[in-house]
Amino acid sequence: MSALKWVARTTAALVLLAVNVGCSQKSETGSAPAAAETKPQVAIVVSTLNNPWFVVLAETARDEAQKRGFRAIIFDSQNDSAKESAHFDNIVASRYAAVLLNATDATGSIANAAKAKAAKIPVFTMDREINSSDAAVSQILSDNYSGAVSIGEAFVEMVGDKGTYVELLGIVSDNNTWNRSRGFHSVVDRYPGLKMVAQQSAEFDRSKALEVMDALLQKNPAIDAVFCGNDAMALGAYQALLAAGRADRVKVFGFDGSDDAIRSISEGKLAATAMQYPKLMAKTAVEYAERYLKGDHQLPGKVPVNVDLVTRENVAQFESHGLREVR
Repeated sequence: MSALKWVARTTAALVLLAVNVGCSQKSETGSAPAAAETKPQVAIVVSTLNNPWFVVLAETARDEAQKRGFRAIIFDSQNDSAKESAHFDNIVASRYAAVLLNATDATGSIANAAKAKAAKIPVFTMDREINSSDAAVSQILSDNYSGAVSIGEAFVEMVGDKGTYVELLGIVSDNNTWNRSRGFHSVVDRYPGLKMVAQQSAEFDRSKALEVMDALLQKNPAIDAVFCGNDAMALGAYQALLAAGRADRVKVFGFDGSDDAIRSISEGKLAATAMQYPKLMAKTAVEYAERYLKGDHQLPGKVPVNVDLVTRENVAQFESHGLREVR
């Protein structure tokens, strides 16, 4: 079965009949459940709401939880491990039923998940992995390595087997950063004529990528391409190239499948991205939480979600954060 068909079939299987529920609030620290509240509460702890991709992940999880009869609150960790820890203190004290976690740190977040587990609150990770085999019940993760292999293959096809490039890394404590980098280099490093002249973190942030790319262009004005660990950085890098008058000469590759990236590919600005499926990951995490709370404790520890290459040739098949729906 193709990756596209797998995603479409899995997404369809996850959707249940909606029930009418009230809206939950979204805040930095969340809030304790009201005394009269009878619905089980689900905490959605997301690394940052400063990136539209994570907003989609969080809001999809919230909406799916509400459809399934939960009360859902979004907690924004602002890429700060200390804030994430404070959120978990709140969650444990308020006796939430489950946590859907998009972690700030692959290692640093283990203690928070373990804190919830000790309080008998199950944790389900979304997109970002934690380096523990038992702190979370299930980890629903994109196949970042394979997706980056596809980006590497497209990179060689579009750039050729000779040229210079830079790589913008994400947050260095996040496993996704290195899985994507390793997948990309597993292909590109086979071509000695392709030279990486700089590799620097821009922390998955668009503004930071603009600054980093601007500085790198001062030292390497004649590069041929940029590989970025996510779309936000790719868009920031493109802005820097545009300001330097190099946007039409340098091919920029991203990773995520964000709305802006899909549009930029269709407009011939970005060269390619890897489509993750945040909506699918979020819905799967909610489904697993519901199953666990109903007594199914035989859930898989890791659930890989396919990633698809998006280029100018196939961009019409996609829309923001997923496959284009047939209307």
